[in-house]
Amino acid sequence: MKKSKLLLLPFLATVTLSLAACGNSSTQSKGAKTQSLNWMQNANLITLDPSKCIDTISSTTLNNVDRGLFFSPSSSKYEYGVAKSMKVSKDGKKYTFDLRKSKWSNGDPVTAADFVYGFQRTVDPKTASQDAYLMDHLLNYKEVSTGKLSPDKLGVSAPNKYTFVVKLSSPQSYFKSLLTDSAFLPQDKKVAVKYGKKYGTSSSTQVYNGPFTVTGWTGTNDSWTLAKNKNYYDASTVRLNKVNMKVVKDQQTGLNEYQTGSLDELSLSGKQQVKNFKGSKELHTYKTMYSNYLELNEQKDPEFKNLKLREALSLAIDRKDYVTDVLGDGSNPTKGFVADGLANYKGKDFAAATYVKGTADYNLDKAKKLWKEGLKEVGKKSLNLTLTYDDTDVAKATTEYLQAEFQKLPGLKVSNVNLPRQQRISRLFSGNFDLVVTGWDPGYADPISALNIRTSNSSINFSKWQNSEFDNYINKSNTVDANNPAKRWDDLVKAGKLVNKELGAVPFYQTSNPVALKTNVKGVTFNPVGSWDFSHGYVE
Repeated sequence: MKKSKLLLLPFLATVTLSLAACGNSSTQSKGAKTQSLNWMQNANLITLDPSKCIDTISSTTLNNVDRGLFFSPSSSKYEYGVAKSMKVSKDGKKYTFDLRKSKWSNGDPVTAADFVYGFQRTVDPKTASQDAYLMDHLLNYKEVSTGKLSPDKLGVSAPNKYTFVVKLSSPQSYFKSLLTDSAFLPQDKKVAVKYGKKYGTSSSTQVYNGPFTVTGWTGTNDSWTLAKNKNYYDASTVRLNKVNMKVVKDQQTGLNEYQTGSLDELSLSGKQQVKNFKGSKELHTYKTMYSNYLELNEQKDPEFKNLKLREALSLAIDRKDYVTDVLGDGSNPTKGFVADGLANYKGKDFAAATYVKGTADYNLDKAKKLWKEGLKEVGKKSLNLTLTYDDTDVAKATTEYLQAEFQKLPGLKVSNVNLPRQQRISRLFSGNFDLVVTGWDPGYADPISALNIRTSNSSINFSKWQNSEFDNYINKSNTVDANNPAKRWDDLVKAGKLVNKELGAVPFYQTSNPVALKTNVKGVTFNPVGSWDFSHGYVE
């Protein structure tokens, strides 16, 4: 896909080493006959509502059970989904899609009206979608999203059953990339209205138009199944009958289940597990665009508005030591908010172009000095803070590591709170935290996908950090400079440098995804800015 010279790097890295596989041969043979997989997930499924999907697990699921106008099975490949063709007006403000004839899993036809409804529902303030901002270029977005106009005034229409038209308020060079996000999926209005608040809260309160359907998810249980969808328009190419998803939070339990054949894939957690598979043909390490960082709650703890205190916390973290000694899984330290390798312009990587020396480089002496100065400036002699993260083994090791690092700062006491992921995310949105470890999977290969969430009005700017200059750069890139690649890149670089210099979030590390995968599993692909795609997977 062309992106006005804003190119996606070939960052999909698969490491294949050589040692005999440790899989169970009878299980592999059975899998080949039934064409089913048993796949590990490290957290629970949160929602099947496309308008409310904000986590990686839900995104992975929706990417396999639904099809939008386009889909992206791999890092640099965009394929037509429900759309058969696309026409763009000369001014870049009107997109016309010709749709294929396809069906929902309940037999209803997928029509242009389903896209109109899906887009309108996401922007409708009554839905409270956290991803509505992705549609901010749609005509009348601001008025609809604030309730000043009804959703039917949004810039989307269906001239006929299989023609879908989108009108933008201004050109958006990366609009096609956005169309692979779950927020842009079609939605069956009849089903949404029928289930109301329960829509998408279980597998039985949703319908699907993709390669698979979801079965067995009650909304709270830790297992569910992707079952082949007979009504999928390309069902003849789907070879897997089932992908059984199972949440495993304990490292040893996961390893035991993988070695006994209960799992075909194991997400490796911690350096010891990765070390166990060193030299094995089953070990694969995938670089992701998932950037982890710390949110410092400036609204709950106004002390964090002090730049010196933010700098001190950042400089107190030995990121290289953490990724080596705690993770040991191929992850890398980050030196800024945007992940390395996400996008480049004329050979210059965005992360390198926005790097600000001295903001995320370990320097404990300077950190102590800044901490003392910062405390004095805010009129405090000490601070007691809570550090929140997930309840997995690695998350607990992470909070313990950070706690030890932070408590080297004079007058700082840190208490750790480890919660199930869904509860941690709930606390993010409610603002019930001091410091929290979180992260962002950009979803599409453009710096704006990450920078957008640092703007003052972003619902996902959990730190409540605000900078009008930063907002102005983002606004320019989206409006007056939208059709000028060089000027737009310059706007985004200035914004990136500013968020890094001001530590709008404390950068931490960029995730690598090491997995053990049975050697007879073929055709499953991993998208570093997306998720796993099972549509062409099979068991040999």
